[in-house]
Amino acid sequence: MTAASFVIEARTVAQLPAPTLNEVAFAGRSNVGKSTLLNAIAQRKGLARTSSTPGCTRGLIVFDLTFRGGQSLRLVDLPGYGFAARGREERREWGGMIEGYLAGERPTLRCVAVLVDARRGPEEEERQLVQFLSSVGVPFVFVATKLDKLSKNERFAALARIGSDFGARVVGVSGETGEGRDELLRVLIRLSGDGTNDAMSSAPAVSDVR
Repeated sequence: MTAASFVIEARTVAQLPAPTLNEVAFAGRSNVGKSTLLNAIAQRKGLARTSSTPGCTRGLIVFDLTFRGGQSLRLVDLPGYGFAARGREERREWGGMIEGYLAGERPTLRCVAVLVDARRGPEEEERQLVQFLSSVGVPFVFVATKLDKLSKNERFAALARIGSDFGARVVGVSGETGEGRDELLRVLIRLSGDGTNDAMSSAPAVSDVR
């Protein structure tokens, strides 16, 4: 990784930067560890703001990554769902913005990483999101976060259960330790479908994450 930068927090799809780079969106309920994982992927501790208070992300937060080979990838952090402290009207606005982004208003969106806490697995919100993504033809991958909170045996069982429930591939990660970071990045680059797989030949190993 040669560069990772914050671009914008857009409150509407129209505020997003020009669609010049392939995009991967990160979706998940509040407190699932999206910001911590994004920082691990980008190898920047403070790139995505983390907070002990769930539900702080209120727009589409955009980050650009550039690899040593010159290839670039745009990451879009979606507002966390499942947090009731925000007003109902505000959450309704988020929902409309997210659906608009996912349903075709963004031609460079290539896939969605659906984050779930490995200890809890998918719940109703994730099931609804997967159904929606399938209906609009957007590829997705399940990402089981917080692996460091489970023993090795528990990790295997959790990943197997999530994969079996949805018949989909699951990538286990820990934003705290960097475990699974490289595998996830390879999967996202492949799903982005822009021929940047060679970017990983120059990407640092998990042990290089700071």
